[in-house]
Amino acid sequence: MIRTLVRGIGQTLITLGVVMLLFIVYEVWVTDQINKGVQSELTQDLRARWEAGDDPLTVPERTDAATLPLPLGEGFAVIRIPSFGLDYARVILEGTDADKLDEGPGHYPDSALPGEVGNFSLAGHRVSRGAPFLNLDQLESGDAIIIETSQSWFVYRMLGDPTAGDVDGVTGLQIVDPSQVEVVAPVPGQPGQAPTRALLTLTTCHPKFSAAERLIIHAELDGSALSKDEYPDGPPALTES
Repeated sequence: MIRTLVRGIGQTLITLGVVMLLFIVYEVWVTDQINKGVQSELTQDLRARWEAGDDPLTVPERTDAATLPLPLGEGFAVIRIPSFGLDYARVILEGTDADKLDEGPGHYPDSALPGEVGNFSLAGHRVSRGAPFLNLDQLESGDAIIIETSQSWFVYRMLGDPTAGDVDGVTGLQIVDPSQVEVVAPVPGQPGQAPTRALLTLTTCHPKFSAAERLIIHAELDGSALSKDEYPDGPPALTES
């Protein structure tokens, strides 16, 4: 009787273990493979729209994000991080809802747009569903984060430790509580302050396989936008070592 009970418990635990393993494989590997196809389609669609002159960032009516919001769920730019390899490129979607982030990095709708004064802020998965921000913790001060639009390249550089002299005390890398939404304020950490700089903020879960905290990367625009007419294959920062 006891032996039968023990055998039954053992078989149940083995079954649960197999189910858990299959779930992990699906979450980490299968969703990554699915996302590759999704991103490929998004890339083709975005470049086709650019070729046709369809770019919501350049319509004549746009003066700022408040007067003409970008269409939710639509790709409008590409993020490239040379430190992650020359093949690293992800289409950025408008919106940070779960369904948007399952497809790629999402833009906080109320934040600045590429190159604008303010805080161009993006969210992305750390693990699974393409894991676009898997290795954000490996970025170092000065590393390039490049945003590609239909007409321009915007090169941002990761900030360093504020003790090194950052004028607003903005740290390049932060680990914060999920409730600290001020990290995506126009001046990070200072809600209500008027921005004077063009910043970029990337947000993701921390640590890996957990949503207990948030890993934050802050960067600043390095110079002016670079025209794709002059740099059709990408800015020099794209291939820097």
